[in-house]
Amino acid sequence: MSERKVLTKYYPPDFDPSKIERRRGPKQTGPKVQTVRLMAPFGMKCTSCGEYIYKGRKFNARKETTEEKYYAITIFRFYIRCTRCSAEITFKTDPKNMDYECERGAKRNFEVWREDKLNEETEEERLDRLEREENERDKMVELEKKTEDAKTEMAVADALDEVRMRNAARERGGVEGAIVGVRDQGMDEERERVEKEIEEQARLAFLSATGEKVKRVSEEDEEVGIGGSGVGSSAEADRRAMPPPPAPVQAFQRQAKKKKDFSAALGIKKKPALV
Repeated sequence: MSERKVLTKYYPPDFDPSKIERRRGPKQTGPKVQTVRLMAPFGMKCTSCGEYIYKGRKFNARKETTEEKYYAITIFRFYIRCTRCSAEITFKTDPKNMDYECERGAKRNFEVWREDKLNEETEEERLDRLEREENERDKMVELEKKTEDAKTEMAVADALDEVRMRNAARERGGVEGAIVGVRDQGMDEERERVEKEIEEQARLAFLSATGEKVKRVSEEDEEVGIGGSGVGSSAEADRRAMPPPPAPVQAFQRQAKKKKDFSAALGIKKKPALV
């Protein structure tokens, strides 16, 4: 095995190192591509022939440096060939999820652990969600504040309208009150004048032709004049007004019940008592 580990190379006798020229060709344009040896990062199925390629199978692949970046991390693309139909399959790195992403030529097999991991919330997504919730909360607080301000303005406007209406009613009531006061004063004067006229007519009606005041004869005086005596007539009037009370009802008296003599029914004869 020592013959295979040779450190020197064979140079022919006619070797002339001066004839070797250093050549510099044009630089390669486009993305940088290099051939690498890698293993399939995940299980996949070829979309052309349906061949299954398991995870860990080795390939000679072409590595391409893309212009895409995740923050400062460069994303690489790899080209491999299907082992059955030689169709080209491409996939690239995914530094965000610390995984690989299949682009075309094949379909990644379903993996339960991967689905659970994708459903989990990453730190970046959690930060974005918290920031979004904070912004929404700020908007809600601002909206609530605007609503409170609008309610306050409406309450102030209603209070001002009420004060204005009250002041207008007071002013209108003052003018109307003055008019009503003058009207009531005139009516009171008219009423007093009418009452005075009625009293004067009544006083004139009870005066005689000579100017003396006529006295009113009462009903009692008339009855006294007709009956001849005031005491008898008054007693008669009281008797008519108040009739005598009814006669008292006699109290019920209990009478002893007589006992029947059953001696005759039994054939016993009693002798009459001697006097």
